[in-house]
Order: sequence, then structure tokens, then C-alpha cells
Amino acid sequence: MKKMSTCLWFDSQAEEAAKFYISVFKNGSIGHIARYGKEGFEFHGQPEGSVMSVEFEVNGECFMALNGGPIFKFNEAISLIVNCETQEEIDDYWQKLTADGGQEVQCGWLKDKFGLSWQITPMVLDKMMKSPDKAKTERVVKAYMQMKKFNIAALERAFEGR
Repeated sequence: MKKMSTCLWFDSQAEEAAKFYISVFKNGSIGHIARYGKEGFEFHGQPEGSVMSVEFEVNGECFMALNGGPIFKFNEAISLIVNCETQEEIDDYWQKLTADGGQEVQCGWLKDKFGLSWQITPMVLDKMMKSPDKAKTERVVKAYMQMKKFNIAALERAFEGR
């Protein structure tokens, strides 16, 4: 067990979400699935045998999906960042994560069908934003502020002033 991992709170879709996330990313697996028992029913109200939590791993990162009920919802205050090397990788993640009710947002952000926010970001953007040439970085910011899904070629054109 790693010292830190991320817990994602779902109403009742923890197992469905874990299966979805490991289908999106190449390196993923489901770990232990814990189920609610008779004990604590007066607090959790969940039927005995229903899924309480699902441990899963994606690209070496550990997560727990928890069926905690409808009390808390995801919001943009937290997002998962996926750094991509190519446009094809951006396009693939974008298509999969916005499928079945996900939403495109702005500047490389999206929400998946569970409401979890993601940033699908080209690795080259970090290098562009760290350029000492302020004019280049300002052109890149202007370009990406108009995008939903990042377009690497358009960012490169903006960076070079073309």
C-alpha cells in the first residue's frame, strides 16, 4: 500500500466508475472490493452486500472509489491531470472521458460522466509556459483560452508567432 492515494466519493457508482477508469487508461487494475455488512446500517443505510469501496490503480496511481451516498458531489475544486505527449493521446482521452454524458469545459478541462473534472494537457505546454519570452507565453495563453480540447499544433503556431 502506498503512503498516499486518492479517494473518490460516489453516490452508488464506485464499481462502475473504477471499471470505466481502468478501461480509459492502458495500465489499470481493480483491487479489493469491500462490501457493506449488517453492522453500521443505522449510519450508512446501505443494503448488506452492496459495494462500499473499490480499490483500483491507473498508471501507477492508487485510488479508492467509495459509495458514500448523495451527500457530496464532485466540483472543479479538484481535478485529475493527464499529461499527454501527442495530439492523438489528447484526442483519445478526450473522446473516452467525455463519452456518455461527459462535458467539454475550457482550456483542456472536461468533466466525465460521473462529474469528476480532468485536465487533458499536452506536455509541451509546460515548456511553452516556462519560456522566458513573455510575448510567446502571452500568445499561448490567448490561444488556449479559446480552446476546449487542446490543439498542440495551434499552440505551437501561437508560441512561434505564426
